[in-house]
Amino acid sequence: MELLTILSFAGAAMLVTIMPGPDNLFVLTQSIAKGKNAGIFTTLGLCTGLLLHVSAAAIGITALLYQSAAAFTIIKYAGAVYLLYLAYMSFRNKESTLNLDSGERLNSTALYRRGVIMNVLNPKVSLFFLAFFPQFVNNSGINISVQMLLLGIIFLVQTFIIFSLISLFSGKIGTLLRQNPAVSKRMNIIQGCLFTAIGLSIAFND
Repeated sequence: MELLTILSFAGAAMLVTIMPGPDNLFVLTQSIAKGKNAGIFTTLGLCTGLLLHVSAAAIGITALLYQSAAAFTIIKYAGAVYLLYLAYMSFRNKESTLNLDSGERLNSTALYRRGVIMNVLNPKVSLFFLAFFPQFVNNSGINISVQMLLLGIIFLVQTFIIFSLISLFSGKIGTLLRQNPAVSKRMNIIQGCLFTAIGLSIAFND
């Protein structure tokens, strides 16, 4: 692959990653509610999900998913239901005060798993890869599947960097908000509202 193609892909990928979407909003929500480390663990989970999507796109599974409207719909609504469940859990704990400095320990495994599930249950990610990656793949030279994997790695790395930065900045905002007791008690409500918005967006946006 030519260097210009790689740089063009990296630039386009960064723009796509920065644009507001379910994944970066999910990281932002976790970081504000639970701190920067929560956002980073969630990011690791999301990136693992991206790796699965990239692999699926490279070997053609995504093309089969695209042809099956039923499979696409089932996975899409499963993702939406999962997010609405997270919203319900947040609303259920609406009276609790989030205070990371005085006791609430982060469950890194749960956050990582949450990120993986969130990403895997969004079939639009795979379909996006199927539409986006081939624009930067050529039929000469390296095997197409290998090119897809290389582009996937580039996409994965820049996603991790950008999402980690989102975690850092959002975590600082969350720390400031948690210093206000009134806001801290409502943090779970805010988180629940964001989860609801993301879930509905996945369910009803084609």
